[in-house]
Amino acid sequence: MLEISFAGAAKKIKLFSSCARSLSAGERMHFSVRRKADLLTAQRDCFVRYVHTKVIKHMDSFRVRNADPNRQRKLLLALSLGTSSVTLLHILDHLLETQTSKTGRTGFGLKVLFVETERKAVHQDLLTRVRQAYPKYDIASLPLHDVFRFVQGTTDSLSDLLPTAKLREEVPPADKLEHLFSSLTSATARADVLATLRTRVVVEHAKSSGCEGILWGDSTTKLAEKTLAETAKGRGFSLPWHVADGDSPFGLTFNFPLRDLLKKEIVSYVDIVGHPLPSLVFETAPTQASMNSKNTTIDDLMKQYFESVEENFPSIISNVVRTTGKLEATPTTTETSKCGLCSMPVGDGRFGIHAWGGDQHGIIDPARASHGRRLCYGCTRSVPHTTETANGGI
Repeated sequence: MLEISFAGAAKKIKLFSSCARSLSAGERMHFSVRRKADLLTAQRDCFVRYVHTKVIKHMDSFRVRNADPNRQRKLLLALSLGTSSVTLLHILDHLLETQTSKTGRTGFGLKVLFVETERKAVHQDLLTRVRQAYPKYDIASLPLHDVFRFVQGTTDSLSDLLPTAKLREEVPPADKLEHLFSSLTSATARADVLATLRTRVVVEHAKSSGCEGILWGDSTTKLAEKTLAETAKGRGFSLPWHVADGDSPFGLTFNFPLRDLLKKEIVSYVDIVGHPLPSLVFETAPTQASMNSKNTTIDDLMKQYFESVEENFPSIISNVVRTTGKLEATPTTTETSKCGLCSMPVGDGRFGIHAWGGDQHGIIDPARASHGRRLCYGCTRSVPHTTETANGGI
């Protein structure tokens, strides 16, 4: 399907044109239908090549020639069962098959992880289909509450964010997660904490699996949504790690191979490629802002906005992502303080809202920053005041 080239397509079209001149009227009509079908096939093949090229360009450092024959590099793909992450898995499978056919080996090994944020039968059914479609890969599934197991007993113990000491010690992980979410006061806070904990699970699983990096299936549209949403939630300082390829504060590399593709382009790719992709994707309805502001999240508002912008002004989305990509991450060391929830570095130990004081040059309050859990400005806004008080009044 991918063998046709632009030059080959042009040569076919020229040949068809010369042949058509020597045919009768009836034959010309039949020929015209065939020509249109061939042109459509050529267009489809060219679009598929376009998408593959965009993705493979960002995987250049994982070519076979850059791989150590005695040590295979491992990458973890964060699978959400959405259109983008399933598409990325399909393209990476094609890339690895191509590398194997040409050199007999691959530039990297691929592991896949799905984090179960809520128990749904449809998710398990889709995971079964994904495993059947791509049997060569280790496709794991972990519940979100495993985050408490991963960080248990460390200085980053998330149990300290629970409202009471009893919940921190005597409750199973699943119940801890339920109590944590029930203590959050807004839909935005719940969505923010859920996304943060999902990232922590993916990161910890990658470390335990010996992976050196994580592949995220974020399109240009998704990265633009994330840029504005994280800024609005008070976590703008972490944007260089959220939207750019490269090292992360977790000791792993973050890579976004779909960063040059719009969401609508990925949707079109799935439709063009066909089986098995459409049957592997968890379908979601277009984002609609809730009439009740209490149920509307910042993430939903940003998603709805960029879905509308994508239709008529896609260059705006690309400009947002390109501009954000120019931001430079704050230099960090192993001694740099980190947020107790998102684990992002917090420069100068400016924990909590009061440490900032609404001014980037505000005075740090050591009394507030040194007791209990230490949260960055964005996470402090998500975690309720009662939890903060219980943990030392951050």
